[in-house]
Formats: sequence, C-alpha cells, structure tokens
Amino acid sequence: MFIQTEATPNPATLKFLPGRTVLEDGTLHMPNVDAARQSPLAEKLFGIEGVAGVFFGNDFITVTKGTAEWQHLKPAILGAIMEHYMSGLPLLRNETPIAPDSDDEFFDPADAETVDTIKELLETRVRPAVAADGGDITFRGFKDGIVYLNMQGSCAGCPSSTATLKHGIQNLMRHFLPDVREVQSV
Repeated sequence: MFIQTEATPNPATLKFLPGRTVLEDGTLHMPNVDAARQSPLAEKLFGIEGVAGVFFGNDFITVTKGTAEWQHLKPAILGAIMEHYMSGLPLLRNETPIAPDSDDEFFDPADAETVDTIKELLETRVRPAVAADGGDITFRGFKDGIVYLNMQGSCAGCPSSTATLKHGIQNLMRHFLPDVREVQSV
C-alpha cells in the first residue's frame, strides 16, 4: 500500500491519500479524542503524541498537529493508516458518523430560496476546491444577509481561511445573490 501526502495551505495540517475510498458519503471532522471514539483509525491517530485533529473526506485523511514537528509525526501517522487498512477494521464503529457540531441549521423560512442557492453554490463551486486542500465547508445558517459557514479539516484554523471566506466565497455569494452582505465562519 502506497500512501501519498500533500501539503495544505494550513501549515499545521497534512493531507494523506491512501489510494482508496476513506468515507463513502460526506465528511467527518473529529477535533478531539472524544469525537474520535467512533473510528478505530481516528483513535489510533489521536494516540500519536502531537496529533490535534483528524478529518475524513471521500478519498483523504487530513491530520492536524499541535506543536510537534511533521518530521516526527509523519512516519507514525503513515504507519497507523497503513496498519488500519491492513487490519480490515471498518473506518467507523457505527454506520452513521456522529458529527461533533450537529447543531441544526438556522434561517428564516422566507429565505429558503436564497438558502437553496447558497447550498448549491457551496456544493458545486466551493466544496470541491476546499476538498482539494484537505478540508470542507458546510452551511450553518443565514440571517440578516450574513451566511454562516463551518470550516473543517485543513480549513479550520488555516491562516488563509479568512482570505478564502472574504475574498473568495463572499465575492462568489454576492455575485449570485445580492441579498448576501457578508460571509462568516462559526
């Protein structure tokens, strides 16, 4: 098994590509050990000293580090991923992942058409680009012209995430939706 690695815009995050499907549907952000209990692989990764976050995408695993150096972490992470896939264990203990931030979306029902367009723009134009960098963005809400988004994986805590939100996503939303005044991360 050959696992590729890719740098992300976030220097604290590295993207690992095992060459196979990681998560069939959606994404799963595990920012701490408690959230990782649903996955044998995530638990194993959090068992490596210095790992601060784990994120599963369709065909990648993003690992966020604390203060440790990648030169020390990377071999242990590669070994844990390889060992997991060789063991034949499932990625998740339950079929349905438990999202740590499973709060309901919020928006006025009168804005449903605008929200549908926001979600379509996120799905077709934003999420594929963000996934390429090892992260994800999900819709959280829309109120008073402000779109609230949740940044995950390499996007969470990324130094360039503010620029991505303000210059990329906000401009895209304003172009297609005059009702949008601002985009914020929650």
